[in-house]
Amino acid sequence: MKITIAIVEDEKNYNNALKKVIDYQDDMKVVAQFFDGREALQQLSDLSPDVVMMDIQLQDMLGIEIIEKLKQQMPSTQFIMCTSFEDDEKIFNSLKAGAMGYLVKGESMDKILSSIRDAYNGGAPMSFSIARKVLSHFERKLPQIQGFNELTEREKEILELLSQGLLYKEIADKKFISIDTVKKHVGNIYRKLHVNNKVEAINKFNHFKN
Repeated sequence: MKITIAIVEDEKNYNNALKKVIDYQDDMKVVAQFFDGREALQQLSDLSPDVVMMDIQLQDMLGIEIIEKLKQQMPSTQFIMCTSFEDDEKIFNSLKAGAMGYLVKGESMDKILSSIRDAYNGGAPMSFSIARKVLSHFERKLPQIQGFNELTEREKEILELLSQGLLYKEIADKKFISIDTVKKHVGNIYRKLHVNNKVEAINKFNHFKN
């Protein structure tokens, strides 16, 4: 069984060079080439290749948008971003959208081929410079996670009840306190966890529990 690959890249020479090198491998096959986003958006989900090499900045749209629109229809396809951009926002938006890997276009063909195999086997291949950015991003985020330890026992209890889907009034009744007191606790929870809404607070809470 060959790894099936689609290339979405508007730079024709680079697209054709990728195809040539990939097709030369015994274990890989390019099943489609797209030179713009619109066509890729229309046809990719029918093809459902194992791996998509996705340019981040196409002439007509961002590769990130394509992943966001297709990821749910193509759960078994792995997307690898191929790009000349290394700015943080594009990297994290790509990863949030569901990309598994992120390669800078200057990478050697050997690195690109090993990344395709890696993504196919469940890995998350990244260029070294990108991996370093991702790590430093999470290191910066780490102090925010410590916020959970700042919560009082009562705040933790209220967060637990919120995560169970209870409304403010139900929490107030359960804890024999007023709704205003519940709201005050919730405000403190948001501030300490550095979040802006209930969904973010519950996600962080679940993260701590796990």
